[in-house]
Amino acid sequence: MGLIVQKFGGTSVSDDQRIFNVAKIVTKAYSQGNDVVVVVSAQGSTTDDLIAKARGINMHASKREMDVLLSSGEQISVSLLAIAIESMKFPVVSLLGWQAGFHTCLTYGSAKIEKVDSHRIKKELDKKNIVIVAGFQGINECSDITTMGRGGSDTSAVAIAAAMNADACRIYTDVEGVYTADPKIVKNAKKLNIIDYDEMLELSTLGAQVLNNRSVEMAKKYNVEVEVLSSMEDVPGTVVKEMKNVEKRAISGVAADNNIARITVTNIPDKPGFAFKLFSKLSANNIMVDVILQSHGKNNLNDISFTVTNDCLGDAVNILKKYTGNWENSEILYDENVSKVSIVGTGMETQVGIASKMFEALYEAQINIQMISTSEIKVSVLIDSSDTNLALNSIHDKFFR
Repeated sequence: MGLIVQKFGGTSVSDDQRIFNVAKIVTKAYSQGNDVVVVVSAQGSTTDDLIAKARGINMHASKREMDVLLSSGEQISVSLLAIAIESMKFPVVSLLGWQAGFHTCLTYGSAKIEKVDSHRIKKELDKKNIVIVAGFQGINECSDITTMGRGGSDTSAVAIAAAMNADACRIYTDVEGVYTADPKIVKNAKKLNIIDYDEMLELSTLGAQVLNNRSVEMAKKYNVEVEVLSSMEDVPGTVVKEMKNVEKRAISGVAADNNIARITVTNIPDKPGFAFKLFSKLSANNIMVDVILQSHGKNNLNDISFTVTNDCLGDAVNILKKYTGNWENSEILYDENVSKVSIVGTGMETQVGIASKMFEALYEAQINIQMISTSEIKVSVLIDSSDTNLALNSIHDKFFR
């Protein structure tokens, strides 16, 4: 018997039937003598629908007001789940992020958790209540509601587990665990029993949507073992934990990120400081840059290509046009029809030929590589977005036959 933190995503509570399914999972854990804290996301496509409503009124709504709006989705889902559990005659209370003690930084839209004051949660558990917490949200020092960005409910759950030293942290999704690739695209994808924090963090960052990357980062920092499992099927999931003194897998997974665009700045003077100034302008405007490639041209001029998220593309292009406006013959080119496909595995550190094997798979599928990026445990390539699914299947077949 102990403290169990459970998190359910939007798909798991998308309608009445699924809400009652979640209620059964929650009350089963409670009936076994455990204290139970449940973190819930907004139902189904609620967040997207709210964003669409806001844009229908004002395309440039402030991030503060968007946070007030978007946080309402979780308020609906926690209350509905609590009402379902009440109907089953179990003691329950729902709490919004600020009531549950989530204190965040001042940033709206992608706030980071600074502290979790679990006093109220502990008080409710002492009353033998099941505690339902709205994920994805908190409160800042101005007493304003803040949200933590897409997937923020995962981070909320891990933060509670860390703050309260929970005995288990279970993230329930619409799949049965972490797979070697998206099983909706790659039919022979294999479920992993265990995956290392670093591998999971890379996969999450590179497009795998099973876990939010910030939640994995927090789990590693506070050594919180996380189990990813299905809310639909009662089967073991995948445990995310520190893996020591075991033989490392060459490859743990293949992932794709379609939310990117490639930008090329042409005819940059081949002199010290120009690249620094270019990227510092983007950094000053909180625009994250990923894969970078510089090519040497003629007449002491270079081209630099790099990727940004689609959300940042417009701002990035406008900033670069202002900065390069006085450069003779310089152009800002961009392409939104690209995808980043990556392989991840801690075994890459000790095994040779992994990248070559990936490139061979792409060659055999006649897929052109536009850019390449590597680290100790991952290799990423930029390709045409129309080739994404073919690339995932070809690479996966090469490593997981």
